[in-house]
Amino acid sequence: MTSPAQVAAIAPLPKRETRSPQAGERIGVVDIGSNSVRLVVFDGLKRVPVPLFNEKVLPGLGKGLAESGKLNEAGVAVALDSLERFAGLAQAMGVARLDLLATAAVREASNGPEFVAEVERRCRRPVSILSGLDEARLSALGVLAGTPSARGVVGDLGGGSLELVRLDEGGAGESVTLPLGPLRLADESRGDPQRAADFAMRQLERVSWLAEAPPDALYPVGGAWRALARLHMDHTAYPLHMIHGYGIQRAQAEELVRLVGRLGKRSLARIGSVSKRRLETLPLAAIVLEKVLERVRSKRVVFSAFGLREGWVYDSLPDEERRLDPLLAATEDWAAREGRFPELAPALFDWTAPLFPGESANASRLRAAACRLSDVGWRYHPDYRAGQILLRILRAQELFVEHHERAFLGLALQHRYGGKADADGLSTVRALLRQTKVRRAEALGAALRLAYATCGGAEAGLRATRLSWDGKALRLSIPADTAVTPGQTLDRRLQALGDALDAESAEIVRDAAG
Repeated sequence: MTSPAQVAAIAPLPKRETRSPQAGERIGVVDIGSNSVRLVVFDGLKRVPVPLFNEKVLPGLGKGLAESGKLNEAGVAVALDSLERFAGLAQAMGVARLDLLATAAVREASNGPEFVAEVERRCRRPVSILSGLDEARLSALGVLAGTPSARGVVGDLGGGSLELVRLDEGGAGESVTLPLGPLRLADESRGDPQRAADFAMRQLERVSWLAEAPPDALYPVGGAWRALARLHMDHTAYPLHMIHGYGIQRAQAEELVRLVGRLGKRSLARIGSVSKRRLETLPLAAIVLEKVLERVRSKRVVFSAFGLREGWVYDSLPDEERRLDPLLAATEDWAAREGRFPELAPALFDWTAPLFPGESANASRLRAAACRLSDVGWRYHPDYRAGQILLRILRAQELFVEHHERAFLGLALQHRYGGKADADGLSTVRALLRQTKVRRAEALGAALRLAYATCGGAEAGLRATRLSWDGKALRLSIPADTAVTPGQTLDRRLQALGDALDAESAEIVRDAAG
């Protein structure tokens, strides 16, 4: 559960000029992995950086490394050309800072230094060679950057290694790096699945703290494990095709890895949207996940789109900004960028509070986010606002929440704009939310819609009024001397809120005391 400190009510974030000095400058991170090489360009060094550009290649630098001790020759050629391209792209895009990070294959290969020297010559930038513990720490920071309340175990599966990190409430704890990346495992097992499983288990049995880690969740990171998530989504006809925040129960994860183990590449290709190159490593990735699950007590498996690259950015932030809640930081940035009245959010948060007595810290956090996003749909045509904002919330890449939370926010904003019961996207919402959460989202959306009719976006006007709700009677009190008098629109929207709350009565009260 999110702590009250993380919620920070709906207090404004620090002014942008006091936040990261590079918040408005594009930064790029290149991850030179054992299997893939990827460039991601972010819109700035800030709490929730938005990826503006993302390109990867799969040169397979670590293929055959266990046997030869060297980087794959063909992979080196592809990687060098790709890295030179990435440096050129970053320059063309006006990237102010480009960081090159190398991981397991480069640090372990005998010709790694030679490769690094050539990269630095072509790209004219230094390469940071991360240790296994560095990889583990940054991967854990990446998960925590997107999910500050995460507890359990982070597993980051690269082509050449597996990093495991224990997560407690205080942050990252014990960590280990193991030679269990699919390329490395392919070399060790020589194509024998049982041999691969036995090798993986021997490595994992050396990690004594795994069995004692919090049982809340296992957080898989890395392209091969994300491919497993996509496969599961396709296999189960899951309604929202988004990796981050996709959570499944332990039993479902165990069934998934058994399924991948039984099916051949052709069968897997028919049921999933996974690239042919990724299909080659998928069975070994499944074996590693299966063996990790045998060693941890995790009740759930929650996939994260955040990993080493995002951890690297997060690690570069000032302490004050690192402590910000990612959902509230992202929604405040969004409101400042696209809303007409971003300063109204704190008043909306206070004004709607009487409708939700005893709410949990996380429910308060989601309500705060909805208040911040309550005006970002105004540019759409009135006939399409509700549907557009619902689909945008469901698909927005800058919202790092679990899927049921995304659905809640989307439904609340859809109702804020007077959404219809047959709108596109509602089937997704219904599949992801329990009915009690549906009702709560509808009530919050109706309250936000009422708020804008009450004050027209003026903070002072909203704070001069108040809502009261005792579980039966709903009242909107407005000053008797207000210049903004009630009318049919206000009456209709108050009645709509009353219907959403199942109120016995809903009335406007002219309050002489203001």
